[in-house]
Amino acid sequence: MNVGRPAFSQIVDVIYRAQFDRCVSNYPMPRKSKSFTARDQFLCMAFAQLTFRESLRDIEACLRSQANLLYAMGIRGLVTRTNLAYANESRDWRVYFELAQVLIRKARKLYAADRYIVEIDEIVYAIDASTIDLCMSLFPWARFRKKKSAIKLHAMIDLNGSIPAFVAITEGKVHDVNALDWIIFEAGAFYVMDRGYVDFARLDRIHMAQAFFVTRAKINMSYYVRESRPVEKSAGLRSDQTIRLNGSKTKNLYRRDLRRISFLDTETGKRLVFITNNFEIDAIVIAKIYKARWQIELFFKWIKQNLRVKSFYGLSENAVKTQIWIAISTYLMVAILNKTLGIDQSMSRMLQVISVNIFSKDPIHQLLMKTHTRDLNIGIPNQLIFKDL
Repeated sequence: MNVGRPAFSQIVDVIYRAQFDRCVSNYPMPRKSKSFTARDQFLCMAFAQLTFRESLRDIEACLRSQANLLYAMGIRGLVTRTNLAYANESRDWRVYFELAQVLIRKARKLYAADRYIVEIDEIVYAIDASTIDLCMSLFPWARFRKKKSAIKLHAMIDLNGSIPAFVAITEGKVHDVNALDWIIFEAGAFYVMDRGYVDFARLDRIHMAQAFFVTRAKINMSYYVRESRPVEKSAGLRSDQTIRLNGSKTKNLYRRDLRRISFLDTETGKRLVFITNNFEIDAIVIAKIYKARWQIELFFKWIKQNLRVKSFYGLSENAVKTQIWIAISTYLMVAILNKTLGIDQSMSRMLQVISVNIFSKDPIHQLLMKTHTRDLNIGIPNQLIFKDL
């Protein structure tokens, strides 16, 4: 007789009950619900993410059809569409924000020894934002343009495993560069971002934190050259210069030397110009660091393709943020399981197998070994290192 635990419970086990309860206690509900607790809500919503449920009614129907397994899955409350809707509307989304921070810390410890850019030992973070379009009539609180609503997902991922180190959810009209005001920069770390984040006052703050930035220069950047260094043109490099800004405004916002590197991408034929405050590492490594920024684009693409973050079970701001933070927590739980079990499968493959075996009591690593079909969909390869494009 099969006496194992459901695959769903094996995934959720990465969260310690005491940690979860601590997150819940920080944000109590105005009116407590004994029949449907925060843990019940989280488990139901995580189940929906793992099995791609379409609606609250869909979640209710699937779970109640397996009523004899709910206790083993940790669900003690009465699973109804009404209970789920009330919890999503009323329970503070910051409960799941706090839970995601716990999981982020755990995942980053597991992936700390991995190195995406082998030429340097420092941590490299990629920063970007992605917009999720919404219907104006249903989500008026997220006004973006005159006839359009949207929310924006700001993220900073640690390239050692593509683990999000920082995530913020805002209205769509909030500019990407504002995320730099919310990040606490680490001395010695590299922060790579596109030129939409070029704000020299904010870049100066990164420098003052003894951290390094790598970004692309804007076409109209005004500067003068103080020094030029020889470059290896066979590697695609065209120039490596020390510059100073001389724009009427920018020269007062960043009063230090900058390093300007011109690079010709032989694959696309495009000439890219990078600026950084690091003068120590080779110019070609700076180009590799910027190229690694593409990993955050793949992170957003993976999240949108494999988790439910583009359509929502509730219409309020609290319900939307609750769903997104539980989706991020689900991603992190699978990432942690991937590393702790040493599973040689992509994250997309893991979710596909888990989704159809969610009630199975076989160990997850055995479930993934039962089939040898290839995963042709884009996903996060082994150890969450994205394919280098």
